[in-house]
Amino acid sequence: MVRLIYSLVFTLLLPVILGRLLYRAWRAPAYARRWHERFALKGDIRPGGIWVHAVSVGESIASAPMVKELMQRYPELPMTVTCMTPTGSAQIRKLFGDTVGHTYLPYDLPWLQRRFIRRLAPRVCIIMETELWPNLVAGCRSAGVPVVLANARLSERSARGYQRVIALARPMFASLDWVAVQSQVEARRFAALGVPEQAMSVTGSIKFDLEPDPGKQAQAAQWRADWSGRPVWIAASTHAGEDEQILAAHQSILRQHPQALLILVPRHPERFDSVARLIGDSGLQAVRRSAGSMPSLQDQVFLGDTMGELMQFFGCADVAFVGGSLVPNGGHNYLEPAALGLPVLSGPHRFNFAEVSDLLEKAGALAIVQNAEQLAERVCCYLADPAERNKAGGAGQNVVLENQGALARLLDGIAGFIEKR
Repeated sequence: MVRLIYSLVFTLLLPVILGRLLYRAWRAPAYARRWHERFALKGDIRPGGIWVHAVSVGESIASAPMVKELMQRYPELPMTVTCMTPTGSAQIRKLFGDTVGHTYLPYDLPWLQRRFIRRLAPRVCIIMETELWPNLVAGCRSAGVPVVLANARLSERSARGYQRVIALARPMFASLDWVAVQSQVEARRFAALGVPEQAMSVTGSIKFDLEPDPGKQAQAAQWRADWSGRPVWIAASTHAGEDEQILAAHQSILRQHPQALLILVPRHPERFDSVARLIGDSGLQAVRRSAGSMPSLQDQVFLGDTMGELMQFFGCADVAFVGGSLVPNGGHNYLEPAALGLPVLSGPHRFNFAEVSDLLEKAGALAIVQNAEQLAERVCCYLADPAERNKAGGAGQNVVLENQGALARLLDGIAGFIEKR
């Protein structure tokens, strides 16, 4: 009954949802394309195989090692990867090309999910992290499709949100066939929401199993060599309200390190132009990556306004700040810079990656800053002290190496659902 009410409310809100889609299309035209896929029409669907859902860019990147390994293990099974955003879609095609089917996930209405699942007829549905929808899960259960929640994470904040709608959430969580959860703390949160203990395993985070692309790191080293040994720091995955603080910090850093270069990488592509204007208004000289040219000695900011090059940008830096953390967005993936041996800085808002950030902080690989002044101070300290910088960076690399193996455990669990059908 609760799910019926949810579906009715969702239906009534469709005009608002479509209005929001049009608004987003006005800001980012890619949202206007392939709208029919959101109603389970058309799309590049490859039935009878493995279905992976990765909501956006971060989940798509995180899923890549798993998807590639599944394709190697089961070459006879077609693979379809769904997402919700144009940036996620672009990332999926960049990662996999035409080797996988790809379409947007339909809106979470029962008749749309039924139509989609019937067309796709998957052996298993693998959802990355916590992108759960009640009618999607119910539709899979009705069709006899096992649902696996892979690399599952659940912050305390998200758990409180689900508790507020527990009558809707509990049947959904109870219907999951297997939850491969990142930590014991998160496992307790999932259990409180209704996931049976026998349907849950603590496998760790597959983000620890990342392997930096040697070709991209070689390109980063070449870029760095072209920059004449300048000190470089990166502010990655920044959100609105953070960029002003980053630029203020960089102006302070320049007073101690006049040749310092900031690589600024906003999280969302629709913000690239507005961030470029912010840089201009700050009085700093910048070059945009999309322009195809490298920073000159006169450029103080390199704006990373492209997709899929973040690890390459990290490879050019001495110090990394991870965004979404000076504003209450919960932070982003701290493991990417740590894997490359960079000391990592974060704001206080890191609830999306609390366990990972705690591991790095305890190892001395991650430091917390509260504001632009503290950020500038920590960056300056690291730029002035290569030994301390290398010590922190090495500690981060050790944390990544010590926690690898989650991907193998995840794949072994998924195999049980694929091979028994």
